[in-house]
Amino acid sequence: MVETLAAAYAAVQQKIEAAARRAGRPVSAVRLMAVSKGFPRAAVDAAMAAGLRLFGENRVQEAEEKFTEPSDIELHLIGHLQRNKARTAAAVFSCVQSIDKTETAESLDARCAERGMVMDVLLELNASGEQSKSGFADRDQLLRGLDAISRLSHLRVRGLMTVGPLCNDATRIRSAFSLLRTLFEEIRGSGQTAFDTLSMGMSGDFESAIEEGSTLVRIGTALFGPRQPR
Repeated sequence: MVETLAAAYAAVQQKIEAAARRAGRPVSAVRLMAVSKGFPRAAVDAAMAAGLRLFGENRVQEAEEKFTEPSDIELHLIGHLQRNKARTAAAVFSCVQSIDKTETAESLDARCAERGMVMDVLLELNASGEQSKSGFADRDQLLRGLDAISRLSHLRVRGLMTVGPLCNDATRIRSAFSLLRTLFEEIRGSGQTAFDTLSMGMSGDFESAIEEGSTLVRIGTALFGPRQPR
């Protein structure tokens, strides 16, 4: 498993480097996250042996069960956060990328306060407008959320996240990524000094995301292979 994953990691890294070059961006500007949801701890260990240190999980309970041993990895929640899971999320994750409601942020802020910590968060935008997806519905809703969440003393807003459209329309996918990048640049230009993370792009579209400005790509299948049906 270690050799297979190392080869997959090298192949993905080559594509990241090529996409960054096409966009005239330094390769160091793009972080690679291994999305380990649905895969066992053995897969995480193989990824760590290959050199990966940034991981993403969709479910709080799965992450809590899988990442039980202290280590030097960085673990992000990339799936929807329910408010009743905020206490566990504060204990397990170093960043929640999927904040889509002020109320959710307030619950997480309270749990972080209990632990005497400040947690990084990203605000999720539903850039494709698909009803099946989470995220703030539009620019204005997200900006109102940002204004409120920025006032919370135990959360630090580091940037934005989106999931690209689930389709084969390259123009539509790029349009969603471009929308998020434009909003990211607008917010960063307004004085949000900690704003440095634009999380967009997964196994099927990460090269386009990098060309549109992504600073963090979330890769699962291209590293670990197909997930087994639950």
